[in-house]
Amino acid sequence: MLLLWSVDVWGQGAIIGRITNKDGIALVGANVWLPEKNQGAATDRDGRYTLQNLSPGTYLLQVTYLGFEDYIGVVDFSATTLPAIVLQERAYAVDGLVVKSTRADGRTPMTFTNLNKKQIGANNLGQDLPFVLQWTPAAVVTSDAGTGIGYTGIRIRGTDPTRINVTVNGIPINDAESQGVFWVNMPDFASSTADIQIQRGVGTSTNGAAAFGATINLNTAKVQEKAYATVAGSVGSFNTFKRNIQFGTGLLNNHFTLDARLSRITSNGYIDRAHANLNAYYVSGAYVGKNNLLRFNVFSGKEITYQAWNGVPADLVNNRSTRTYNSAGTERPGTPYDNEIDHYKQTHFQLLYNQKMDDHWNFNAALHYTKGAGYFEQYKKEQLLSAYGLPPLLEGATENPTDLIRQLWLDNGFYGAVTNLNYHKKRWDITLGGGWNQYAGKQFGKLPWTAKGTVSTALHYYDGSSLKTDINAYAKFNYEMSKGLYGYLDLQIRGINYQIKGVDAFQRSLAIGNQLNFFNPKWGLFYQRNPQTAFFASMAVGQREPNRDDYVNATSNNPPKPERMLDTELGFKRQWAKGALEINGYHMYYRDQLALRGSLNEVGSALRVNIDRSYRLGIEINGGWQLLPALRLQGNAAFSKNKVLAFTEEQDAYDANFVPTGAVKVEHKNTDLS
Repeated sequence: MLLLWSVDVWGQGAIIGRITNKDGIALVGANVWLPEKNQGAATDRDGRYTLQNLSPGTYLLQVTYLGFEDYIGVVDFSATTLPAIVLQERAYAVDGLVVKSTRADGRTPMTFTNLNKKQIGANNLGQDLPFVLQWTPAAVVTSDAGTGIGYTGIRIRGTDPTRINVTVNGIPINDAESQGVFWVNMPDFASSTADIQIQRGVGTSTNGAAAFGATINLNTAKVQEKAYATVAGSVGSFNTFKRNIQFGTGLLNNHFTLDARLSRITSNGYIDRAHANLNAYYVSGAYVGKNNLLRFNVFSGKEITYQAWNGVPADLVNNRSTRTYNSAGTERPGTPYDNEIDHYKQTHFQLLYNQKMDDHWNFNAALHYTKGAGYFEQYKKEQLLSAYGLPPLLEGATENPTDLIRQLWLDNGFYGAVTNLNYHKKRWDITLGGGWNQYAGKQFGKLPWTAKGTVSTALHYYDGSSLKTDINAYAKFNYEMSKGLYGYLDLQIRGINYQIKGVDAFQRSLAIGNQLNFFNPKWGLFYQRNPQTAFFASMAVGQREPNRDDYVNATSNNPPKPERMLDTELGFKRQWAKGALEINGYHMYYRDQLALRGSLNEVGSALRVNIDRSYRLGIEINGGWQLLPALRLQGNAAFSKNKVLAFTEEQDAYDANFVPTGAVKVEHKNTDLS
C-alpha cells in the first residue's frame, strides 16, 4: 500500500548546516527555508540539512520547528559547512504534544498522511469533513444529499466508516454502539482543525473503536499567538450557503487564550427534498505555562436534515429526469410527507492537560463527556397498532391498519478519561497510555400522530437501554538499532463489556450481554538510508467487537463473532530536489469479518454476517513535482483486490409452488468483497 504525503520537499546540495536546541541535541525534521531562492530543506536524524546550487554570499535564512521559536537571520554561505543554529524553546511548547501518543511520526513503520492547516483550508468550502479528505490516498467519499452537506461518509481502502477510528485531540468520536462517525453532527469542524493525520490499515494503537481500515486523528489544540477575527462565507449550487465567524484573543499575559467559532450551513440538496439546516459552535480556552497546558474545549452541532439515505433505485439513477428521486416521505398519500427528517444535537466537552516534565518526559491526561439526543421521524402507511405493542385506540375498534407518524429516539451519554506518558532520549522513544470510556444510551419510540387518534407523547411504544464499557492500555517502543535503522513494537490490550436490555422497535425483547478481551500487537522496521530515501515494513493484529445491529439482528443459535485481521504493510519513500514519491503495498487478511449480506432491516440498516476468510490486497502511489515556483503537480492512485476466500451461507429453499422446504447451504469462494 502506498502512503501519500502532501508536503513540499526540496533537494540537497553542497552547503551543510545543523539545527540543535540549547543543549546541543539535534532537532529532527526542522524546516529550513531561503525565501529569495524559494528553496528549502528538512533536517535529518542528526539535525543536518543540505542546500544546493548556492553561490557564496549572504542569504536570509528561516528555520521553524514545533515547540521552538522561529529563527530568522542573515547567514554567510561562504563556507560549505556552517556553524550550528540553536533554536530557543517556546514558552508554550507543549501544545504540539497533546496528540503525540496516538500519532505516527517519520520513523514509524506505518502508512500515514499528514494534512496541515493550509491544506485543510484549501478544500474547506462548507462540506462535511470527509470531503476535505477526498483527495487523500485510497479515500472514497459519499453524500446522501449529493452536495457533501448533511449525511456524508468516507471509505478508506474500501472499508466502511464503522471500521475507521476517529479521535479529536486523542479522544474517541466513534459512536460506541454503531461504531460509525456521523459528521452531520460536527458541521464546519474543519474550520477549527489545526492538522489531521490519516493512518491507513490497523495503524498505531489509539483510543476508542478498533481501526480496521484507517484512523483519522484530528487536532484542535493549537496555541494561537496573535489575535484574529474572520467572517467567511461560501455560496454554491442548490441554494447552498455557509456562514462562519471566528475569533481568537491571541496569547494574553503570555498565559491565556480564547478561540471561538460560530457556523451555519444550509442547502436544498441535489436529491429531492434533501435539505439540510446545520448549526455549530466551537469554544476553546487555555492556560499556557512554560511547561504545561490546560485547555477546555466545548463544541456542539445541531442538525435537521430531510432523510435521503434510501438511495436512488438502479433503474432511475442513469436517467437525468429521475436521478434525483427520493423515496423518503412518499408513503404519505399525495405529496410526500414534509417532515421526514433526522433531528439531532450533540455536544462535546473536553478537558486536556499536558505537562512537560523535562527534556525527556511528557505527560498527557484528558477527561471528556459527550451528550447526544434526537430522533428521526417517518410517515408509515397501513400499520397495525399491535405491531407497535398498542391496542386499537378507539373503544370497540377492530384491528384495522392505520397511517401513522413515528419517531425513533436516541438519548445517550459518552464519558471517560484517557492518559499517556511519553519518553524520548537518544535512541529511545517510548509511549505508555490507555483509557477508560463508558457509553450509556436509551433507545425509545414515540407515535405523535395516528389516523385513528392521538397517542400521548409520554407513551413509548418501545424502550431499550445500553451500557458499554471500553478499557484499553498500550505500550509503544521505537528504538534506533543502528544508524538509520529503527525497530518498532506496539502492544495493546482492550476489554469490552456490553449490555443491551429492553424492547426494540420490532417489539423484540432484548437481554444481550457480552465480555470480550483483545490483545493487539504491532511490530515493524523503518530504515532511513539517507535523508532522501526510506523503507519500512510492518505487521499488525487488529480485533474488534460486533456492533449493536449485529447483536440485535442475529439469531440465538448464530450470534455474531468478533472480527480479526492481520495487516501487512510495505513502504518506500523518495525525495528529490523538486519532487517526492511514496509507494505502499498492503495485505489485510480477515477472519470472521462482518460483511454485508445484501439485505436491510425495516429502518434501512444493512444487515451483516461473519465471513470465514477474506482479504484486501492493494498498492497506493502518491507523488508530486514542483514544476514552477508557484506550480506543483500532485497526484495519487490506489489499486486493490478485495475478495471473499471462503464463506458458507444458509439460504431458504422453495419448491415449484414457492412453498418453503427448509434451508440449503451455498458455498462462496473467491467472490468480490464489498
